[in-house]
Amino acid sequence: MNKPYKKDELTQQDIRRYNGYIWKFVATCFVIVVLLMVATTMGLFGGLPSLRALENPKSNQASEVISSDNEVIGSYYIENRVSVRYNEISPYVIKALVATEDNHFYEHSGIDFWRQFTIILYNLVGNRQGGSTITQQLAKNLFSGEKPAKGVTRIFQKLREQVIAVRLEKHYTKEEIITMYLNTVDFGSRSFGISAAAHTFFNTTPRELTPDQAAVLIGSLKGSTIYNPAKHPKNSLNRRNFILGRMADEGFLTDGQANEYREKPLGLNYRYADSNQGLAPYLIQEVLAKRVNDILKENNIVKNDGTPYDLQRDGLRIYTTIDATMQRYAEEAQRLYMKELQNIFNKEWKKTNLKKTIPNYQALIDKGMREARRYDDLVEQGKTEEEIKEHFNTVDTINLFTWHGYIDTTMRPIDSVLYSKMMLRNALMSMDPTTGYIKAWVGGIDYGYIYQDQVINGKRQVGSTAKPFTYALAVDQGISPCTMVPNVPVSIDGWTPRSSPKETLPGAITLKKALAYSQNYVTAWVMSKVGADPVAELIKKMGITSDVPAVPSIALGSFDASVYDMTGAYSAFVNHGVWTEPTYLLRIVDRNGFVLYAQAPKKQQVINEQTAYAMTDMLKAVISEGTGSRLNYMYKLNAIVGGKTGTTQGNADGWFIGITPRLVTGVWTGCENRNFAIQSTYIGQGAKTALPVFAEYMKKVYANTALGYDKKMDFEQPKGGVTIEQDCNAYGLQQQSAGEAEKKLGF
Repeated sequence: MNKPYKKDELTQQDIRRYNGYIWKFVATCFVIVVLLMVATTMGLFGGLPSLRALENPKSNQASEVISSDNEVIGSYYIENRVSVRYNEISPYVIKALVATEDNHFYEHSGIDFWRQFTIILYNLVGNRQGGSTITQQLAKNLFSGEKPAKGVTRIFQKLREQVIAVRLEKHYTKEEIITMYLNTVDFGSRSFGISAAAHTFFNTTPRELTPDQAAVLIGSLKGSTIYNPAKHPKNSLNRRNFILGRMADEGFLTDGQANEYREKPLGLNYRYADSNQGLAPYLIQEVLAKRVNDILKENNIVKNDGTPYDLQRDGLRIYTTIDATMQRYAEEAQRLYMKELQNIFNKEWKKTNLKKTIPNYQALIDKGMREARRYDDLVEQGKTEEEIKEHFNTVDTINLFTWHGYIDTTMRPIDSVLYSKMMLRNALMSMDPTTGYIKAWVGGIDYGYIYQDQVINGKRQVGSTAKPFTYALAVDQGISPCTMVPNVPVSIDGWTPRSSPKETLPGAITLKKALAYSQNYVTAWVMSKVGADPVAELIKKMGITSDVPAVPSIALGSFDASVYDMTGAYSAFVNHGVWTEPTYLLRIVDRNGFVLYAQAPKKQQVINEQTAYAMTDMLKAVISEGTGSRLNYMYKLNAIVGGKTGTTQGNADGWFIGITPRLVTGVWTGCENRNFAIQSTYIGQGAKTALPVFAEYMKKVYANTALGYDKKMDFEQPKGGVTIEQDCNAYGLQQQSAGEAEKKLGF
C-alpha cells in the first residue's frame, strides 16, 4: 500500500529538475570562465607580454659610479637587485618558499585549482588567504606593472596573471621559474631579489643561507614592512617559526630540526640596502647623488625627448676622482683604529652616571628618539606620540652596529638611542693639493648604521687646526717664523685664552716652536698683531664656507667647519699658496657615451708663495718635535710630512690634518653630540683620536709603490728660491725679537 503524498516532499521529478539547474549553473560558470580566459588570452582585458618579452623581462638600467682607476664603486638603482643562478641559492630557501607559498608548485602548470577552491572556503569563514601560485606571483612581479585592483577589475587582473603564469610554465622549467621569482621579489629594506636580501639582512650569500635564515627571508614576503626583521624583529621571529613548522610539515625538515632552529635568535647582520655597501658609500649616496641631480637640473640637461634624466633608471656613468685602492686603505685604517678607541671610550664611561654628568641628557635622548628610523616607521603606521614613547620604552630585539659586526640584542629602543650617542664617529678626506682631486672619502663609521655624511655635511669646531691661518697671515705680513715671543698670557678686547700649565712652554719661544707645540698664548700674541678681521677674511679665501666671525678667538679655532673645507684650505700651503677647490666629480656620461657634463676645479692665489713654503716648514716641525711627533716615534711613518693636531673644549672634537707633497688628508673624530665626549684630555686630544687614522692610512699608501707616492719626497720650493728663514737654530742667526716684529708691522 502506497504512502499518502505529502505536500512538502520532493518528487523524483523535482529532484531531477533541481539537479538540472545546478548542472546548468556549473556549466554556465565553466563556460564563462573559459570565455573569460579566452578573452584574456586575446588581450581584451589588457595586453599580454609576447614570447620575446617572456624571454627578456624589462628592467631599469642603473647608473654607475666609476673610480679614477676605472672600478665601478657604486650604483643608483630603482631596485637593489642582483640576479643569481639556481645553483647559487641555498636549497633551504627554495624549500621554505614552496612549503609556505605553493606546496603544489611541482605538480601544477601555473594555476593550482584545488588551492583556489580551498582558499575560497577559507575566505568564506573569515580567514583571508591568497591563492596565487609562485608562477602567478612571478607574472605579477614581472609584467603586471599595475597597482592592486579592486572589485571586478581585480578579477580581470587575476585572469591576466593566470594566463601569463600558464605561458611562463610552457616556456620555462620549474627551476627557472623559482629562480626568476627569487631574483625579482621584494624582501623589504629596498632589497629586491634573494642576493640583495641575503647581503642586507645577514651579510652573506644566497648559497650560504641556513634554514632559519631562509625562513626569515621567506617570511618577509607576507609583508615586507610588518615582517621586516630589522624593523619588527618580534613579528619576523614568529613568522620564521611558523615557516619552519611548514617546512617540517612538508618533510623538508624533521620536527627536531625545526624545534632546534626555533630556539635560535634572528641572528641578523644588517646592512641597510640604501647603504650601497661598496666603497665610499657616504660620498656616493649622500653627496654625489644630490650633486649630480642638481647639475642636471641647473644646466637643463635633458634627454632627446625633453624629459629629465633619472639617475636610477637611465644608465648614466658618473666618473669620479676617487682612487679605489686608496679608498679601501682609508676605510681599513678607520676600522682598525676606531675599534680600539671605542673600547677605551666605553671603559672610561662604564661607571659614570650619564644623567648627572651630561648636560641636557634627557633632551638629547628625546631628540635622538625623534631622529631614529624606528620613529619614522611608527609615525607612518599612524602611532600617536604616547604610543611611540611606550614602544621606545618596551624591551625589543635590536640590531646594533659594533666594530665586531652587527649583533642582535634585547633592550629598550630608547637605550639603543643612548648607545648611538655613545658611539664615536670618524671622518676622513684625502686629496691631491695641486689638482684638487679627492682620492679617498670616508664620511662615517658605517653607512648602514649612521647615514649622515660627516666630510662635507657635518661641521664641527676646528680647534687648533685653525692656528696656521693666523700664523700664515703674520708671515705674509713680514713676521719671521723665527720671531721670539714671551709665552705669557695675552688679552685682546677682554678675551684671554687659557693654557694648561703642564703644556705651556716657559720663557720666550719662536713662532715656529709655538705652532709646533700648539701654544695658545703666542698664538693670541700673533692675533693681536694681525687682527681678527684680516684673519677671518683669509680663512674665507682659503675655502671655509661656514660662518667665521671676526673675533680674536678664531685664532684658536672657535668656529665650525667641515673636514672637506679644512682639508681644502691646507692644500694652499702645499700648492704654492694656491687654493684649489676639492673635487670629487669629473664628468657625467649617458648610456651611449655622450659627455653630458665635465667639471674643472676652481683655483685662487690666497697667500704668497714664500709664505706657503714657510708654513709647510712650520707644519713639518709639528711632526718632527711637536704635538704630532707620535706619528714617527709610535707609528713609524718616518716620512717627510707636516700637519696640525686639534682638540676642542671638553675633548668634544679631535682633529688631525696631515700634509705631504702630493696628498693632504683631514681626519676628525668625536661623538654625534658635543656633550658626549672622551673625558680624559690625554686620550681625547687629536693626536690620540684622529692622528692614528691618518698614520695607518698613509702607511698603507706608501707601502703600495704602484700608487707612486714617495715618502722621501720633499715639498717643492718657490721658483725664485727660499727668502724666508727656516732654520731658527742656525749658527750665528740673529733671531727677530717681538719688538722688532712689531716695528716691522708699524706698531
